[in-house]
Amino acid sequence: MDSIDTGLLILRVCLGLTMAAHGYGKLCRGGRIPGTARWFESIGMRPGLVHAWLAAATEVAAGLALALGLLTPFAAAGFVALMFVAAWTVHRGKGFFIAGDGWEYNLVLATGAAVVAIAGPGAASLDHLFFGDSVLAGWAGGLIAVLGGLAGAGILLGTAYRPEPAAAAEPAA
Repeated sequence: MDSIDTGLLILRVCLGLTMAAHGYGKLCRGGRIPGTARWFESIGMRPGLVHAWLAAATEVAAGLALALGLLTPFAAAGFVALMFVAAWTVHRGKGFFIAGDGWEYNLVLATGAAVVAIAGPGAASLDHLFFGDSVLAGWAGGLIAVLGGLAGAGILLGTAYRPEPAAAAEPAA
């Protein structure tokens, strides 16, 4: 293992456990799945219960897979899809910086995962253990992560995102 492998391990574990923690929160903290489902309904993701389970399961699975370096480009595609949907449904129109509820955080997680998919998971990964030098690293891994993630997000948004129309302003008296 060299310094690049060590760096990839640290990045994978940081990104992966961060994402998995978000999924765990949807499953086990606060309002759990019912509360998450109500929130999804409120932002226009219908049916909310389906999307609460889908988001929680994808966050946990993609997060743990990336942390372990298992099927890395596909785990990264999950990150890209999740973060694009979050940026579009929640953070769009609020600017860049997360301090203003912008999409900065979504960009960092999705980009970090895509970079890992391009670089490959490194020597300290299950992909390396099972498959040796990944045939899906490099451009192939990056394309799976980015295009697969964007396609998944597009399909999800196209089929399930139904926000309430903005209320028309009352005419001035």
